[in-house]
Amino acid sequence: MSILDKFRLDNRVALVTGGNRGLGKQMATALAEAGAQVALTSRSAADAQAVAAQISEATGRACRGYACEVTDPAQVDGLAQQVLSDFGQVDILVNNAGINIRRPIEELTLEEFKLVQETNVTGPWVLCRALAPHFKARKYGRVINIGSTLSIISIADRTPYASSKGAILQMTRTLALEWAPYGVTVNCVMPGPFGTEMNQSLMENPEAYQSFIAKIPLGRWGDIEEIGGIAVFLGSDASSFITGAAITIDGGWTVQ
Repeated sequence: MSILDKFRLDNRVALVTGGNRGLGKQMATALAEAGAQVALTSRSAADAQAVAAQISEATGRACRGYACEVTDPAQVDGLAQQVLSDFGQVDILVNNAGINIRRPIEELTLEEFKLVQETNVTGPWVLCRALAPHFKARKYGRVINIGSTLSIISIADRTPYASSKGAILQMTRTLALEWAPYGVTVNCVMPGPFGTEMNQSLMENPEAYQSFIAKIPLGRWGDIEEIGGIAVFLGSDASSFITGAAITIDGGWTVQ
């Protein structure tokens, strides 16, 4: 098999949560372009199905959209079973769905803190648990958890988000050890600032925008298209000896 063949995802099925917009949509598209069939989720069935149809038309790959509120464990469990029923297998799991609430700690409610943890940590944990028997039985799986640069550094006014993304990194490391005997790899991708809907308020604030630029050696925010390559790599056989890794894609921010 040639090196380029190892990046191909033909006959693979990828499940991408939060795949209807931003980085999730871009990763779902990249995985389909590399040959995978794709299941993607959104809180809205209509939104998920519309994006799935766009990706399918653009790539020629089977793609289906599902409604899932990742803070509801019953819906997350149900999603796993429905995707397995519809596609017959899941080879690649991208735990991407997430939210961010930015304020000083004294201005946050406990409910807001819990919501971020339930969305960013509990949802991925429940989905990994639901697919564990499937991955183990097939002795194959590529799990890509989406952390953040705030998994390893931090910024003021981010206690909910930074706490959740630190937890995702540790979940990744623990599952990498737990599932290694079954040939399942688990890795964490940690994006820095990207021009997504989640970051729109920061991008529209000149002072905040420039404060980020000042910390990035490459001198710019990431373009969403730049996330696709790492998703394909970690989802493919080209990364078969990588597990438990924390990979930043941040323009050099965290090397300083």
